[in-house]
Amino acid sequence: MLSFFRSFFKTRIGLALVLAFLALMGFAFASMDVSNTATIGGIAGGDRVAVVGDEKIGTADLARAATDELDRQRQQNPTLTMAGLLAGGGLEQALNDLINRSALVEWARKHGFRAGENLVNSEIRQIPAAAGPSGAFDENTYRAFLAREQLSDARLRELIGAGLVAQQTIVPVSYGATIPASIARTYARVFKERRTGEIALLSADAFAPASAPSAAQLQAYYDDNRARFVRPERRVIQYAQFDVASLGDAVEPTEAEIAAAYRQNAAQYAASEERSFTQLIVPTQDAARSIAQRVAGGQSLTAAAQAGGLRTTQFDGASREEIRGQASEAVANAYFAAAQGSVTSPARSPLGWHIAQVRSVDRIAARPLEQVRGELATRIRQEKRTRLLSDLALELEDQITEGANLQEIASGRRAQVSTTAPLLATGQIYGQQESAPALLQPVLNVAFQMEEGEPEISALSGGETYLVYQVTEITPAATAPLAEIRDEVTAQWRQAMGASRARDVANRIVKRVEGGSSVAQAIAAEQARASVEQVSLSREELARLGGQRVPPSIALLFGMAQGSVKTLEVPGNRGWYVVNLENVTLDDLAPNDPLIAQAQAELGQIWGAEYGEQLGAAMRKEVGVERNADAIQAVRRQLLGEN
Repeated sequence: MLSFFRSFFKTRIGLALVLAFLALMGFAFASMDVSNTATIGGIAGGDRVAVVGDEKIGTADLARAATDELDRQRQQNPTLTMAGLLAGGGLEQALNDLINRSALVEWARKHGFRAGENLVNSEIRQIPAAAGPSGAFDENTYRAFLAREQLSDARLRELIGAGLVAQQTIVPVSYGATIPASIARTYARVFKERRTGEIALLSADAFAPASAPSAAQLQAYYDDNRARFVRPERRVIQYAQFDVASLGDAVEPTEAEIAAAYRQNAAQYAASEERSFTQLIVPTQDAARSIAQRVAGGQSLTAAAQAGGLRTTQFDGASREEIRGQASEAVANAYFAAAQGSVTSPARSPLGWHIAQVRSVDRIAARPLEQVRGELATRIRQEKRTRLLSDLALELEDQITEGANLQEIASGRRAQVSTTAPLLATGQIYGQQESAPALLQPVLNVAFQMEEGEPEISALSGGETYLVYQVTEITPAATAPLAEIRDEVTAQWRQAMGASRARDVANRIVKRVEGGSSVAQAIAAEQARASVEQVSLSREELARLGGQRVPPSIALLFGMAQGSVKTLEVPGNRGWYVVNLENVTLDDLAPNDPLIAQAQAELGQIWGAEYGEQLGAAMRKEVGVERNADAIQAVRRQLLGEN
């Protein structure tokens, strides 16, 4: 569990997910209504949004939590705005998370649970983003990590401490929960439930008005739905690419450099000799001499060794230096003094006494400068390119630090400056299907966090290319003027009106079905255009869908009582469903059906989460929670940029 917690610090979004970690520990209580804690008007001071026990949650804490949540969600939806987050309940969720965390810490403190300084220090030292070049914790890297994530040491310790306390309290309660097999069998039987009915779709398009709205109607719809017409933030990026071409002829090796490299590696290119041996090592000099005499008498070295219960080894294409490194100088001298086919004189190394039979001698002629010029030039060119590119990066960084703009940086190196069309955070060109150049994709996330006119440098292609870029224009996310999107607003108004009419027809169809008509008869009586689908599905068949999303209409069918009929809105003002559940039956469940074990395992996890939720609710009740509605609303207005 500790390693799971540490993993949240591996990437930039990790810290934005620290509070979400507490949620994963069972403490966000997604299925619990935290808002049921009463709003008490007795909270003094307008700078606190809630008081949990003795801990005060300030307006700044809530604003920061909402901003962190926006950053987190932008990892999946880069165009999400603060207005969109708040419209989706993001502020309430951020406040609930703060209250839950504070309640946990207050309750734990009251009952003697704590995360000691040494334990917190241990967690910090194991954060991957705080490791230095050696892989161990590095204080300077840690400070840079805090600065990069806009965290203080105290704040990070607070977050880690809360996570450790959650491990001591929430995890033991929720981990390993099990349910009896009899209950699991009852729940597994539910998978055998089969539901039969029909689903009618009343499309908004079929009921949309043909006439255009009046100016007043269009303005009213636009005013009531401004969040629908928000144009995402756009940015124009200027960039210049610096690579080997920027170095010109500086990477080419000179004659002096080639000659110097040849002299430095003279031994490599000098005449040399390689030999192949059959070798034997024995403990004493007398034993080595005895075997050498038998070989001189005509016996092979391998046979002489086997006669004494010994084994030879083979050396193929060995140089004098290799023999010297593996044995000794004396052994190398003896091995390279003997003629081909002869036996070497015994020589000693730390391993014992060596003798060898020279199987072959390969003399390699010296390689003159002209012969290796191309090889040396290639190596020098690569070394100079690596060094000069590194120097170039440092020079570019120095210029940026000294305040130079992109045009000044590029002009000194004859680099071409390119400018993009307005881009979205996803990399798509605003209003078009095309995307930004591929080389900009790795830096888009940073570019959408920069200020205008402040160049940054980034290494691409493994350090072979450097990109210097800056934002030259930022267009904040804002609602588009009605005059510019009148056709779009008109189309959405028609769809909304069509959905409203479809809802009214759907409600009347429900009343007719409840009065005894069939769905088809009710649709005919309303003279409505609708598509009707006959459905017969079991929960087991639904489970086989795996990761596929269950259609909302089918989900509603499995949440209704037999004989009932209900309506369901199609998301996006696209129409309404009428769902009629005619019959519910149960198939047989075998005693050894795998569904029973599966239900027991999955329900155990659900029960564990429920235990955690109930403990959390008890914690909040015990420590006490008070909310300041005025301060919460003030934070909402601040985040939206309102007065």
